[in-house]
Amino acid sequence: MHYRVEAADLHAHLFHVTLTIEQPAAEQRLSLPVWIPGSYLVREFAKNLQRLVARQDGRTVPLQQLDKCTWQVGCMASSPLVLTYEVYAFDNSVRTAWLDANRGFFNGTSLCLRVHGQEADPHALELVSPRPGWEAATGLSPWRAGKRGFGIYLAQDYDELVDCPVEMGTFWSTEFRAGGVPHRLVVTGATESLDADRLAADVQKVCETEIRFWHDRKRPPHKTYLFLLNVVDDGYGGLEHRNSTALIAARRDLPRLGEARAADGYVTLLGLVSHEYFHTWNVKQLRPVELAHYDYAHENYTPLLWFFEGFTSYYDDLLLRRAGLIDEATYVRLLNKTINQVLQTPGREVQSLAQASWDAWIKYYRQDENTPNATVSYYAKGSLVALCLDLTLRAEGHTTLDEVMRALWVRCKAGPMAEADLLAVLRELGGRSFARELAAWVHGTRELPLADLLQKQGVFALEEPAQLQQRLGVRTEESGGTVRLKTVLRGGAAESAGLAANDEWLGVEVAGTAWRMAKLDDLLLYAGTHRRVIALVARDRRILRLELHLPAAVTTWRLVLRDAAQAQPWLALQA
Repeated sequence: MHYRVEAADLHAHLFHVTLTIEQPAAEQRLSLPVWIPGSYLVREFAKNLQRLVARQDGRTVPLQQLDKCTWQVGCMASSPLVLTYEVYAFDNSVRTAWLDANRGFFNGTSLCLRVHGQEADPHALELVSPRPGWEAATGLSPWRAGKRGFGIYLAQDYDELVDCPVEMGTFWSTEFRAGGVPHRLVVTGATESLDADRLAADVQKVCETEIRFWHDRKRPPHKTYLFLLNVVDDGYGGLEHRNSTALIAARRDLPRLGEARAADGYVTLLGLVSHEYFHTWNVKQLRPVELAHYDYAHENYTPLLWFFEGFTSYYDDLLLRRAGLIDEATYVRLLNKTINQVLQTPGREVQSLAQASWDAWIKYYRQDENTPNATVSYYAKGSLVALCLDLTLRAEGHTTLDEVMRALWVRCKAGPMAEADLLAVLRELGGRSFARELAAWVHGTRELPLADLLQKQGVFALEEPAQLQQRLGVRTEESGGTVRLKTVLRGGAAESAGLAANDEWLGVEVAGTAWRMAKLDDLLLYAGTHRRVIALVARDRRILRLELHLPAAVTTWRLVLRDAAQAQPWLALQA
């Protein structure tokens, strides 16, 4: 299979693809994936495919569309089959494809038709430069590629082809080695203020730390690695691949020349880098047994996302600390944020982590105003389960979660893993069964024993008054002097009063006087010491008067590291 990708029209955002199948089957079938591994939502990539034409021996042959993403070609098996088509590319995310006069990007799941019956055969990808001065970068192995990166690349099979995204345009790049392996960092869209040397040095530290975490002084399993960072005005996200990752970040979050202190946004970006790089081991190789082989045409269900995303989320910030990129206080603050996020999610009492993992396709990736009430993040709570396991193992003195992760890598031969494998390794290294903990923390909705476990590491959880949104049980959106309710949390004061998502909160009546509210904090200004007020809201153009009781005893956590020496074995810098 040979895919030739070129720009049909930069301003129309159209890629042109020519697929040549040297030895097609009679009545050859082809399809385009409906999802991309790592992002658990059916995205219907075929909606962007157009002008599909098939030719054999210079003649047009009939095409029949069998379903939303599958076609059958009325061809013979005697000679090469050539298909041409266009793909609309105007999604500036890490999941699909983008093309304009400044930049091109695509994942193979968006552009490359799957040739049924030949998925395990070698595939070639030819990249054609859309305009002079552009460069290309991908994790695929070059075969006949020029200095600027355009030319032909090889993949051992379809899975590898679509697991190596492509970046095209004018970008800054640098190379470094980590664990003896060449790494490349490509940054698109940054300004002149970017402190590129610092970014590269910090990313290198992340890579070195994670390679040592998994392999000590041995070489990692990947021969090369590529970071593709797309810098935009406002955005955040990443998607892992076997030897690369696609990242998106806001310009304001990049390190700037002349600034010594790492801004909060930059720490978040480094956490994203750490997260996606950790996935090189934990999900791309060690992965759910249900995802041992991808089904590109349907949802791929697994109850284990709490492990593969949650445990990765636990280690992303922790390894920043061990790499010396953040201090202990910053790590504790990041952990504090995650804990409060979970504690302020009523859905944690409704849905277990295993259920949330299974339902990712219809809940986590399709969030609405009721999401916090109906489900829990397998990223956030999953990371806290990892924390609880790690601190329990450390407190009992047998082993650590670090050792468990490395033992799983060996036990599962860097391949498919089931929950039974985790339980077996925990029993072997931890000296007892942890089935009861997983039943309660993962398959149940019991609260996690965070406070007690953290205290044994010298970290204390203090209760302090919550912010007004948490006290009321709402999440709001404020702009232009209006307050709109995005979410009303289950069991909160706002729900008891009858407020609902999408209500516009106009004002409040206190002791017979009505006041207009421009922001939520105005409520306390006008309420004073009163605990009963009348909320004036607009719903479907109707003005409602709702009796609201302001709660006093709503608290949130504030973590304090009181004994740094006690926490050292857990948070210590990695040698």
